[in-house]
Amino acid sequence: MSDTMIFRDRTEAGALVAEKLGHYAGRDDVVVLALPRGGVVNGFEIAKRLNCRLDIIIVRKIGFPGQPELAIGAVAETGAVVLNENVISTSRVSDKYIKEETANQKDEIARRKDLYRGGKGILPLEGKTVILVDDGVATGATMKAAIAALKEEKIKRLVVALPVAPVEAEESIGTMVDEWICLQTPPGFMAVGGYYEDFTQVSDDEVVEMLRRAQHGK
Repeated sequence: MSDTMIFRDRTEAGALVAEKLGHYAGRDDVVVLALPRGGVVNGFEIAKRLNCRLDIIIVRKIGFPGQPELAIGAVAETGAVVLNENVISTSRVSDKYIKEETANQKDEIARRKDLYRGGKGILPLEGKTVILVDDGVATGATMKAAIAALKEEKIKRLVVALPVAPVEAEESIGTMVDEWICLQTPPGFMAVGGYYEDFTQVSDDEVVEMLRRAQHGK
């Protein structure tokens, strides 16, 4: 693990990712889309340094029964649902559970949409280059649902930009997008928080404040 980079915090990680995205700086057709909540800190820093617009795409994991942190799928605010059919069939997760949990997560998405954007949807993305960011990827279920949603939005180009991800993510997610940028894919991948000195949970209020500041160019 000696070559592994440990980020001070999400702001530093975002700044380092932004260095790899200089070719998108100052372009009117570029939008940075962050996955809340943690990814919004990274996205705020990236959008600020590239002088691009910042928005969020709200995606919620569909958790394994009794283990909500283990994703068996995800649902996006646009309605796109991505399921891990291998895990579902192997573990015999019922259709009833999946439908109920998907409905629960859609309720939570509606709550967050109201909280973060006053109930409004994502800004218009047709013809845009979208840089999709997060503070890192573990299973990739959330990121894949976001990608599936964005592919229905007639965007021009889709870039995924991350500080850290497992090597398998490069193979599974990198092939779904036009450009894959990841600062490191360390062997023996730990939880995303293991690559940060400060991985404090980001609050809803902080997300709202960063979106407000980004909108007003502060």
